[in-house]
Amino acid sequence: MAYYLTGLLILRYIMRGSEFTELRAFAAIVEEGSFIRASARLRISPPALSQTIRQLEARLGVRLLNRTTRSVAPTAAGETLFARLAVVFGELEGAVADVQAARDSPTGSLRINVPRIAAMRFIVPILGDFQRAYPDIVLTIIVDDLLTDIVEGRFDAGIRLGERLERDMVAVKLSDDLQMAAVAAPAYLKGRAIPRFPQDLHQHRCINFQWPGGGNIYRWEFSRGKRSLEIAVEGSLIVNDTELMLNAALEGAGVAYMLDYQVQPSIETGKLVRFLENWSPSFPGFYLYHPSRRHVPPALRVFIDFIRTNRE
Repeated sequence: MAYYLTGLLILRYIMRGSEFTELRAFAAIVEEGSFIRASARLRISPPALSQTIRQLEARLGVRLLNRTTRSVAPTAAGETLFARLAVVFGELEGAVADVQAARDSPTGSLRINVPRIAAMRFIVPILGDFQRAYPDIVLTIIVDDLLTDIVEGRFDAGIRLGERLERDMVAVKLSDDLQMAAVAAPAYLKGRAIPRFPQDLHQHRCINFQWPGGGNIYRWEFSRGKRSLEIAVEGSLIVNDTELMLNAALEGAGVAYMLDYQVQPSIETGKLVRFLENWSPSFPGFYLYHPSRRHVPPALRVFIDFIRTNRE
């Protein structure tokens, strides 16, 4: 019953321009988690936005947001209102999207969540051309290695390795299967035996990788035929960034274990030596993914087409 009444309230307010503006401002604050970011998005000053929310709360007779000097979060009533607003605004945006789909130059905002390694490979090379082709699309790229839930984070799409995709997502393949590669610089290998088996790595200084966000140390995975194993390698260097790992390996800091395409140019120039190749497993490559929905926003549709056309 409460949700039904809330729905009627929303529809009544949407029929009037000023109240619709108040509700849109409230939704933007909840989505951004900040008055400052919401005001920038709505292109109004923070004081004006605060006044708009005070008017909305006074009109409804209920507090919608809990504010501190550092954060803002919806109250229980605010959560209920926002849940219904998200549905209604989604339908409105879908209707607008259908109209915009027929336009030659799509407009709107697009939020993409992408790990750094994929951003460097797929996003950076196309940014200039995409902005020139679609100047009316406001593109927000959030580089994030924490496997953020794109629905909860209110992103339109993300890029992720295939083995880490959620099953209820629509996935578009961006790369072939990938393979790991164990490498080291010639200067490091001088006077040392090149590993022939994964267990030989215990005799070497290895560059460990820590999952972002203070996660666990990655255990190096190997497989050959039906045999698979994980190795907890040892070394005095731990990083949480693959580019840093690559540069450390090039400087002779030890053995690195990385995606093959990242180290291939250095292998071809002789700056790195690859080994244990017959023990290196393959796994699904990168995918662009987005929630299944009835209306795929035109901005997202052209972004998907553009990145597929211009990928490596």
